[in-house]
Amino acid sequence: MSGVWVFRNGVIRLVENPASESDSNARRKVLVHQPTDEVITSYASLERKLTALGWERYYDNPDLIQYHKRSSVDLISLPRDFNSLKSFHLYDIVVKSHSVFEVRDI
Repeated sequence: MSGVWVFRNGVIRLVENPASESDSNARRKVLVHQPTDEVITSYASLERKLTALGWERYYDNPDLIQYHKRSSVDLISLPRDFNSLKSFHLYDIVVKSHSVFEVRDI
């Protein structure tokens, strides 16, 4: 089974042939911190929000930026370059942060 898990309106589903991110019809997505309605535009901003939720920076892999929670087995792995974030990275944060973040089309 391959594809992308899409979380929309409280429902998660597998999309087997998602539109390419380079497709001119594809909409750009942003990560939004729901309590403040703040669009996350940098790793510094994201780290502040995740730290407040109990996530800690994990320094095991120099090629990735990773966060983990001591109270769970969850690990968020992100590319070093913030501009390289893809939709699946954003949805990974949403699913593992339990409704504190959401992904919006812009």
